[in-house]
Amino acid sequence: MKSFAEIGAAVVGTGFIGAVHVEALRRLGVQVHGVVGSSQERAATRSRDLGLPPAYPSFEAMLEDTKVDVVHITSPNHMHHRHAKAALEAGKHVVCEKPLAMTSRESAELLRAAERSDLVHATNFNIRFYPTNQHVHGLIRQGDLGDVRLVSGHYLQDWLLLETDWNWRLEPEIGGELRAVSDIGSHWMDLTTFLTGKRITAVMADLTTFIKKRLQPAGPVETFASGKGVKTVEREIHTEDCATILLRYQDGARGALTVSQVSAGRKNSLVFEIDGSTSSAAWNSERPDELWLGHRGRNNELLLRDPAILNDEGRRAASLPGGHAEGFADTFRGLYATVYAAVAEGKPGEGYPTFADGHDEMLVCEAVLRSSREQRWVEVERPVKAAAR
Repeated sequence: MKSFAEIGAAVVGTGFIGAVHVEALRRLGVQVHGVVGSSQERAATRSRDLGLPPAYPSFEAMLEDTKVDVVHITSPNHMHHRHAKAALEAGKHVVCEKPLAMTSRESAELLRAAERSDLVHATNFNIRFYPTNQHVHGLIRQGDLGDVRLVSGHYLQDWLLLETDWNWRLEPEIGGELRAVSDIGSHWMDLTTFLTGKRITAVMADLTTFIKKRLQPAGPVETFASGKGVKTVEREIHTEDCATILLRYQDGARGALTVSQVSAGRKNSLVFEIDGSTSSAAWNSERPDELWLGHRGRNNELLLRDPAILNDEGRRAASLPGGHAEGFADTFRGLYATVYAAVAEGKPGEGYPTFADGHDEMLVCEAVLRSSREQRWVEVERPVKAAAR
């Protein structure tokens, strides 16, 4: 069994989230041997900024590097399928950002290839790895909330509020036919599926594009960066700014989700409430160390993250003592600690989201898109042998 320091990684993509992957790997002691970017110049700049070895001249050169055991894919969505497939064929373990692919046909192909390879494969649903969320998973698994009845909440951001805001995710040929739902709504749906242990079986969705025309900068704009002061061209927008979705989960539970990237003042607010037959649990990503627990007949509780009082699942995900806040970047460390334990063993393990989870979210998202277009309830179509969570 290898130590983490003996495992080599490389990151495909040089944007905001690629840098987060690099930093999380460094904290675990994994050797990051380089990055690949959309251009050699861009990759070289990012490598210097991060203090990494010189960037690889190409994706193919990175795959040929025998020091690289694991490939992290953070490239734009339309490249995920090609990059993940090539990495698996090269014998590399793969961590891929969501969405896993552009269509469920592509994600199903990746899942089959990953399962045939016996390599470690993970989809980057990092929100699961807040210690408080792991604690909730344990509570529900132990029956502490009773039977899950209602799951509600939102995922709201404001980084695309203005007509001058631009990012490649706005372009369907690069980001896909769904935008807000695929980009952030998929995190909420995966998280609540993980917490409750229940898949989403049907959806009723209403997708809306409020900003039908945007001003696209002539040059690239980083995610969450302003495009002010640059030359622009007007572009018609065909992907959703927001969505309201009714959900049916297995065993009769019901859900309601609001997703938006045009909610002023909301930088990254993922909120869920899970109401069971005996108790409830609620959480907000902008106050991640706090977990609200609701009761009838006794005082409600506000649990502050502290390994000393979390259950076993929450304690395993925590890396700092109570009173020392753990946030977004820490969830990547928590996810990769689990993934790289499997890599160290040399075979797929348990406790992390796999390509099966990424494929399942593709199926749910396609049902959402179909529901909105046809204005009706749509069942999530799954093969009989869909992998269990």
